[in-house]
Amino acid sequence: MTDVTAFNERTIAEFRRNDGKVGGPFAGAPLLLLHTTGARSGKPRVNPMMYLADGGRYLVFASKAGSDRNPDWYWNLRAEPRARIEVGDRTLDVRAVELDGAERDEKYQVQAEHYPGFAEYQRMTDRVIPVIALVPDRD
Repeated sequence: MTDVTAFNERTIAEFRRNDGKVGGPFAGAPLLLLHTTGARSGKPRVNPMMYLADGGRYLVFASKAGSDRNPDWYWNLRAEPRARIEVGDRTLDVRAVELDGAERDEKYQVQAEHYPGFAEYQRMTDRVIPVIALVPDRD
């Protein structure tokens, strides 16, 4: 098990024990669990990540801590945009929509103002970090 996998598993367990609240580097930050299907493996995946509430949407940022490559969950959503999230004690079915242009830039700037680490992530890479809106399904 990698360090990242172990960290994610501990964070997921803590999230579920505490109705979406965790300590450590995510303490006080809005956090959700994103459930995707592996683009190549077809296996279920769960990733904890910070989000920005945007009306009824949940915005997530494919920063991968400033890596030059997008995270696997990004490619999973590109292959299958239907996903599920856990937020607090709720579970929602969502559809992923990638933001672009001015809307993407504006939302990334808001996140970077709230959490300056995101500004640093963008400085660390030449790629434009994708912003994904997770839009809850309506009955």
